Amino acid sequence: MSSRWPLEGLDGRSRSSAAGAPEAGGTLPVLPVLRELLPRGGLARGSVVTVAEFGLLALALAAGASAAGAWCGIAGVPEAGVLAAAALGLDVERTLLVPDPGQAWAQVVASLLDGCELVLLRLPPREPARGDHRPPGAYGAQVRQRLEATLRRARGVLLVVGDWPGAHVRLRVLSQGWTGLGHGHGRLRACCAQVAADGRGEAAMTRTRWLWLPSEDGRITAADPADIPVPQGPAPAARRLQAAGAG
Repeated sequence: MSSRWPLEGLDGRSRSSAAGAPEAGGTLPVLPVLRELLPRGGLARGSVVTVAEFGLLALALAAGASAAGAWCGIAGVPEAGVLAAAALGLDVERTLLVPDPGQAWAQVVASLLDGCELVLLRLPPREPARGDHRPPGAYGAQVRQRLEATLRRARGVLLVVGDWPGAHVRLRVLSQGWTGLGHGHGRLRACCAQVAADGRGEAAMTRTRWLWLPSEDGRITAADPADIPVPQGPAPAARRLQAAGAG
């Protein structure tokens, strides 16, 4: 079955009628290894959570809710392939992909929020108008407020790649080290990363944890930085997640 579903007719009914949908509650579940990074041990409904860059951490944050039966939407991330997502536990039968939401991205995201319990969004680049001193990619408060109102009404979670002023939780990779490379030879096998989370309110206290992103078997697991045989530093060019499942 194709993972690229039409948005027409997507509303709260599609979410509520999904078999095995999570029971209504205060949070959406996350993978056990990520619980200590979040103030409630999960993703609070009605909240905005940001990840500095798109990668395995962003997909892993969505994997727990998806595996529990939640509908998930991914917008503005064409390199988010179904195979990569499925390997982390996302249910491709309940994942809606919108690789390029276009200029009407805010309306597309609002529609996804009405039909999905979690939406992963990478904001499209913004061309600043004359006299607009905001950095590229920054959007006005009105756009954010409208989406946040939709988010609160739908009681979902908006997971944003990049910056979102006022986000409830912000996650980022502080440092990382790769295994598998010798002196000019070998293959990258695993990445050990120190992940930090902070935010506002109950998330104001910074939490950090070492994770394998990924481990040698491709999973996200707890890590011990002492296990890294190479110096910590910037990762080599990230492998592009293969887009798959186009229907």
